[in-house]
Amino acid sequence: MKDYEPFKVSCKIYPNHSLSKRISIMKKYLLSLFIICTTLWIQAQVVNHPRLIIRGDDMGSTQSSNRACVECYKNGIETSIEVMTVAPWFPEAAKLLKENPGIDVGLHLAITSEWDNIKWRPLTHCPSLTDKNGYFLPRLKPTATYPGLSVVEHKWELKEIEKEFRAQIEMALKNIPQLSHLSGHMGATDFDPKVEAMVDKLAREYNLAHICGQSEAKYGLIPVGYDGPSKTSADKETSFTKMLDKLEAGKAYIFLDHPAYDDAEMKAVHHIGYEGVAADRQGVTELFTSEKVKTAIHAKNIELVSYNDITKALKRSTPESVQFDPSSVQNYLKAISDSNQDIHSIMILRHGNVIFEKWFGDNSARKPHLMYSVSKCFTATAIGFAVTEKRLKLTDKVIYYFPELLPDTISPNLANLEIRDLLTMSAGFANDPSPGIRAQQGNWEQMFLSAPIPYKPGTHFLYCSINTYMLSAIIQRVTGEKLIDYLYPRLFRPLGITGVKWEESPTGINTGGWGLYIKTEDMAKMGQFFIQQGKWNGKQSMPSSWIKEATTAKINQSPQWSSPGTPVSESDWLQGYCYQMWRCRFNAYRADGANGQFIIVVPDKDAVIAVTANVGNMQAEINLIWQYILPAFH
Repeated sequence: MKDYEPFKVSCKIYPNHSLSKRISIMKKYLLSLFIICTTLWIQAQVVNHPRLIIRGDDMGSTQSSNRACVECYKNGIETSIEVMTVAPWFPEAAKLLKENPGIDVGLHLAITSEWDNIKWRPLTHCPSLTDKNGYFLPRLKPTATYPGLSVVEHKWELKEIEKEFRAQIEMALKNIPQLSHLSGHMGATDFDPKVEAMVDKLAREYNLAHICGQSEAKYGLIPVGYDGPSKTSADKETSFTKMLDKLEAGKAYIFLDHPAYDDAEMKAVHHIGYEGVAADRQGVTELFTSEKVKTAIHAKNIELVSYNDITKALKRSTPESVQFDPSSVQNYLKAISDSNQDIHSIMILRHGNVIFEKWFGDNSARKPHLMYSVSKCFTATAIGFAVTEKRLKLTDKVIYYFPELLPDTISPNLANLEIRDLLTMSAGFANDPSPGIRAQQGNWEQMFLSAPIPYKPGTHFLYCSINTYMLSAIIQRVTGEKLIDYLYPRLFRPLGITGVKWEESPTGINTGGWGLYIKTEDMAKMGQFFIQQGKWNGKQSMPSSWIKEATTAKINQSPQWSSPGTPVSESDWLQGYCYQMWRCRFNAYRADGANGQFIIVVPDKDAVIAVTANVGNMQAEINLIWQYILPAFH
């Protein structure tokens, strides 16, 4: 009887009630307790730990700093790196950063050149900012050590600073697609209110965040430094670890320093008053890669984040504030556990607010996930941008873009194949040529154009990923840019999607229909972009007419894997195919990829559900979402 003692005690509270009434009261009590506990648990997901940006500055200034900054990202705690386009080692820095797309990169706008033995010049003609040799001046404001050699003393001109900053931004964007923000070398962007306002304007124009003293407060960032001496490497480690003890849950902090190596190059770098540069910056590198520091960060439950994570994050909210029943999440989590579904992550949005997010196993918020065919909706969106820019039309013939790759005999169906047919998976193939083509090392476009097309294009649905690859190839032919680079200024950067990777064909074309790596929140942002009809931060980035066109059913034929006789009402693969997306039951639509990757958009509920997984039965996976998550939106 011991198991029933809690119930017996509760019955004593209601001595005048019947047994059935007591049971009913207890059920209500337990349900209320369950909901309260679940709500508190979900609310705790919003922010229940300190968040910390670890920033490395001055990449590009020396080769030593280039190599150290990358090491501190790959093998250490660094999460954001500031690079200078005007500095002598910028070309190498840009190459290293592009090879490591997961690095959050800021452009360190510079109008000073601080060192005595190494200098850099502006990209533009700006005599109010340079010395007699054409180099940037060493100081921003007057100092006793460099009299008469500060920007302020030279009566700087705002128009020259704007012209120079614009040139630096465009140079950086051309070489580093994942650039997410602007900052100022030695205070270059906020030493005067007019300069700060101008940089804010440039940041908005180029879809970048501006990080300075004022904007750190705007984003809720709290600067922190060493809590104690920092002369030696051991000092730095002790004082940094001591600082970690003072970080508070729910707050975001920024710590910055300058990694480099104590080598011959850095020994030659100094200015008056700062001579031991090489040893000092070696200590920073050792700090940022210290195993002891990594252990301390983990033990204190501190989340390392980037500037992009802070400045471009989706809004967070509680479920109740957007009329969402929090108990449904616990029921859903239990259901996926009971059915052994290997879910890697889930993020739920309503009214643009993240109301639930969770990662499982070794997956994490900052770890990109392979999208498989979710990639296709991004490729179709690139086509939408190209149509909007009048670079192509959906009725364009595919053969028009590949004249040198056409077979000797062009069949009528190949001649009539349009871009629209690629979008709707109705190229006219009887059998999917994708596996055979993807296994080859030759020119995939030429192989596609040589494959037999027995059906009239636009009449026969056959899900075929090489169709999407051809869309990517067309984008590259039309724009001169790879698909990923074309999307960065139009989609990725405005939405704050960075660290993107996309596989390529043997001829250097992004695969389009597969091979994209992004994070769960990036998926959710894409769904929100669609539900907002192509608008982001008040700007109509893509016409709403394209979003509507791209998400309505264009062809209603069963995919090749569907079981004959499956009722339409029970399948999310029998609701019709759009432009590289699927219609769903419940008036929803989705991007989906093999093994259970989903971006589900539910316009009627103003909701987005993003899921990553390794689940073979994708219908069973989506069924649980309909069963537990959908009814929770009130």
